[in-house]
Amino acid sequence: MRTNLIFIASLFQILILSCSDKVEMVEKIAIIPAPDQLVLSEGSFMLNGNSKVYYDKGLEVPARFLMDFVRSGSGISMDEGTADSDIIFKLKPELGAEEYVLEVTTNNINIYASEARAAFYAVQSLRQLMSASLEKGEYSIDVIAIPLVKITDEPRFGYRGMHLDVGRHMFPVDFIKKYIDALALLKYNRFHWHLTEDQGWRVEIKQYPKLNEVASFRNETLVGHYSDQPHQFDAKTYGGFYTQDEIRDIVKYAADRFITIIPEIEMPGHSQAVIAAYPELGCTGEPVEVATKWGVFEHIYCSKEETFTFLENVLDEVLELFPSEYIHIGGDEAPKKNWESCKNCQARISSEGLKDEHELQSYFISRMESYLNDKGRQIIGWDEILEGGLAPNATVMSWRGQSGGIDAANMGHEVVMTPTSHCYFDYYQAETESEPLAIGGYLPLRKVYDFEPVPDELSADKHKYIIGAQGNVWTEYMKDEKQVEYMVFPRILALSEVLWRDKSKKDFTEFVGRTNEFFKRLDALEINYANHLYQLNGAIKNENGTGYLEIRSELKDADIFYTLDGAMPAPGSKKYDGPMPIEKSLQIKAAVFDEEGERLGQVFQQSIEKHKAFLKTPILNKEPHPSYNAGGAKALTNGINGSDKRYGDSEWLGFWGEDLKVVIDLGETTELKRISTRFFNSKGQWIYPPEKMLIKTDTENIDLNIDDQGDRIIDVVANLQSATRYIELTIPNYGIIKEGRQGQGNPAWTFIDEIKIE
Repeated sequence: MRTNLIFIASLFQILILSCSDKVEMVEKIAIIPAPDQLVLSEGSFMLNGNSKVYYDKGLEVPARFLMDFVRSGSGISMDEGTADSDIIFKLKPELGAEEYVLEVTTNNINIYASEARAAFYAVQSLRQLMSASLEKGEYSIDVIAIPLVKITDEPRFGYRGMHLDVGRHMFPVDFIKKYIDALALLKYNRFHWHLTEDQGWRVEIKQYPKLNEVASFRNETLVGHYSDQPHQFDAKTYGGFYTQDEIRDIVKYAADRFITIIPEIEMPGHSQAVIAAYPELGCTGEPVEVATKWGVFEHIYCSKEETFTFLENVLDEVLELFPSEYIHIGGDEAPKKNWESCKNCQARISSEGLKDEHELQSYFISRMESYLNDKGRQIIGWDEILEGGLAPNATVMSWRGQSGGIDAANMGHEVVMTPTSHCYFDYYQAETESEPLAIGGYLPLRKVYDFEPVPDELSADKHKYIIGAQGNVWTEYMKDEKQVEYMVFPRILALSEVLWRDKSKKDFTEFVGRTNEFFKRLDALEINYANHLYQLNGAIKNENGTGYLEIRSELKDADIFYTLDGAMPAPGSKKYDGPMPIEKSLQIKAAVFDEEGERLGQVFQQSIEKHKAFLKTPILNKEPHPSYNAGGAKALTNGINGSDKRYGDSEWLGFWGEDLKVVIDLGETTELKRISTRFFNSKGQWIYPPEKMLIKTDTENIDLNIDDQGDRIIDVVANLQSATRYIELTIPNYGIIKEGRQGQGNPAWTFIDEIKIE
C-alpha cells in the first residue's frame, strides 16, 4: 500500500508540473525479471530535451543504447555532457561482473557497474520504468517522467539462455533481430541458434556449396500432427539459408546487446539433410532426400576420416562467423542401426578398442571436442553425449529431465538445465481446445515459474556446476513468426525470473500482476503473446470422503461466475464464493468478468463423473515421474478425464520405463459391471500404450490385450461380473523403443488417465 500511495502522489505532482508539456510515465512499476532490491520514493525525474548523458570509458554501448531508445521512442535527443550531467554511467569496480546499482533522484540518474554488460542490464530496468508507449516509436513526447527508485540487482545464474530452431521452419533476419531484442529486454545473455537439422541446413558454407543448393531445401512438409495417420504433405518446396554476411550482422547485433550466440551444428545424428547433399558422408553411400516430416532418422554421419575432414572444414567457417566460447554439437537422437552394419564404423570400433556403438559416439564427440579445444573453443551438447563416456571438457545440456545434468555435475562438468517438463516452449500452454496445434505436452506459465534448475538430489558442493538454464523453441509446428511469439510469450518472462531472481523471493501471484502490466509493453512492441492470465482451473478436494470442486484463478480477487446447466456463464449467473460439494456427476462452465460485465479470457468447462471409485485413493507400486505427476495417484480417481490433445496436463500420470501396478480399495464389497481407463499414444514423444493389462478382482482375473490402431487416445474397457472390494491393475510398460523410431533405444513412457469403475 505504501508503494501505491507514493506512486499516486508522484502522478499528482506530474499533473501539476506539466500543464503545457506532453508527459509520458509508466502507470505501474512492472520490471521483469524483478530486481533483487527496489526501493521506491516519492517524486519523479523529468527527462527532457535538456537532459545530458555522461559515461565513463568502457560504458559507451549501454549509454548510447539508452540515448537511442529515448530518441526513437519519444523524439527527445539527449546530448553527451560532462561528469555532472543529468544521467551518469559510472564504473564501480567493487561490484560483481553482472551487478548494477540504478539510482533515480529528482535531479539525476546514476548507473553504477563494473562492466558494460551490467550497465546494459541497468538500462533495461530503466527502460521498464518508462512508459510502454516509448516502445512504439512515438515522436510527440516532451517529458518522460521516471519514478524515483534505488535498485540494487544482479542475476542468480550466469547462463540465461533461449533457443530457436530454424531447421524445421526458417525465419527472416528481421525476426531473428526482434527475437534478440526481446531477449535483451529480459536480460538473457545466450541465444542458442539451432542451425542444422534433418529437414534443412541453414548456414552458408562456401567450401561445400551443395549444403545450400541441396541440403537447405526440402521437397515438401508434413501437414498436421506427426501422430495423425496417414501422413499428409503440402507438395511445396520449402527452405533457405542465412548468408555469412547476414550471420555476421546478426552476431554483431546480438553482441551489441550483450548476448552471445551459440551456433548448433548437429552431429552425428540429425544429419540427413547433409547426407542428401553428400551421400558419401553416410554409412550406405546411397542417395536420400532432405527429410519432409519430423522425427528421428537412421541416416547419420559415418565415423570415417572423410566425415571428420568435412566437419572440421565446416566448423572452420562456423568459427569465423561465431566468436562464442561454446559451439553446440548436438549429440542427441543418433540411431546406431547403420553403424552396426557399416564396415567403416566397425573398423573404427576395432582400431580404437571401443566396446560398442555407444562408445563410438563418445569417440566421435571427443574427437570433435579435441578439434574445437585446439581452436580455443568448448563444446556443449545434449545429454546423450554422456552415453559411452563424456568428452573431457564438455558442457551438458540436460533435456531428458534433470538426471543427465545431475550425472554430469557429479562428474565435475558444467550443466545447463533445460528439461522438457519445464523448458520446452513448443508444448501446449493451456488446456483449452482452441489452442493452436503443438507437438504435445502441457507447460503452463506457473510450471515454468516454479522451475528450480538446481535439483535437490545434488549435493551442495556440486551446485556450482549448474551454470543456468534455457528455454527451447522447437519449430515443427511453428510456421511463422507470430506463432513463435505466441508459444514463447509470456513463458519467456517466467523463465527470465527463474534465472535472475533469488528463489526465496519469487512470488507467482505478484509475478502475474507484473505480467498483466507488462503485456502493454508487448503490445507496443507488436509481440504476439498468449494471454491465459484469466484462465480458470478446477481442482477436486477431498474432505473426509466428500468431494468439493474448487475453481482457481491466477489473479487475486477475480470475479468468477458459473453455471451447472450447460448454459454459458454471465454476470447474472451464480457467483463463485468457494469450493462447492460434488453430490452427483456434473458439468460446470465458469469465467472471469470485469466490473463492466465483460468476460475476460475463455470459458472454463469441466465434467466430473462421480463413479464408484470416485475419491478412492489408489495405491501405486511406483510414483509417477516428478515432471508428470498430476498431483499424484488421486488424479486417477478424481472423476476428471485428461485432455484428448496433451499428456502433460493436471490429470495424466506419466511413468518412464516402469511397469505399473494400481490397487484400489473400494472400502466395502461392491457390485461392478465395468472398468475403463485411457492411455495416451504419441510415439513421436516416446509415449506408447501398453500392449496388455491384467485386471484382478476378488473373484475374477482378466488378461486384456490392448489394440493400438494409432489413435492418440487408447480407450480400454473391460466388462465385469464381480462383487469385490479390491481391484488390481497390472500394466506392463511397452519397453525399449525400437530402432528407426523417435527415441529409439530409450525406455518408452506410459501415460494413464482416470480409472472409472461402474
